[in-house]
Amino acid sequence: MSILTSGLGLWYFGHFFKRLAPGLRGRIGDAGKGVAAVVILAGLILIVIGYRNVDTVWMYEPPTWGRPVNNLLMLVSVFLFGLGSSKSPLRRWLRHPMLMGMLIWAVAHLLVNGDLASIVLFGALGIWTIFEMTIINQVDTEWHPPEGGTAAGTVRLLVITVVVYAVISGIHIALGYNPFVG
Repeated sequence: MSILTSGLGLWYFGHFFKRLAPGLRGRIGDAGKGVAAVVILAGLILIVIGYRNVDTVWMYEPPTWGRPVNNLLMLVSVFLFGLGSSKSPLRRWLRHPMLMGMLIWAVAHLLVNGDLASIVLFGALGIWTIFEMTIINQVDTEWHPPEGGTAAGTVRLLVITVVVYAVISGIHIALGYNPFVG
């Protein structure tokens, strides 16, 4: 569990670096982005290694309805991840589509994973998204929704969402975690 929590610590630190140490971040300049990226990547590697190697300690039995709800939420999550960088006019409705997508991803995974490592991983990342959105909103109080977008941009986003969802599902199946079969 210590590898997993160390990875989560690096993930948090890397993302909050410019807010935790603005003076240092300012002195480093653009190189600070690279430092943060390396810290986040190291954290992600430790998260994966730690999660895959921790002993299973069951904390609760996931509900039987959790799997279909998880699958629907994951489709929404993938859509939101792509929304912010899309050409869809829908992006003007939500300030933090990627962070909202990640929060939904975390909640969806808590519905189908009742073990301690999953609670730590998905709970910590869900809490991180809430912190991140709150901090961004406090620092940058004026949000100007993106202009433009087309129906074709929305259609493209929907197609990409389905393809990415299928790829993610395929990866889960290849790893032995079929999201469609209990």
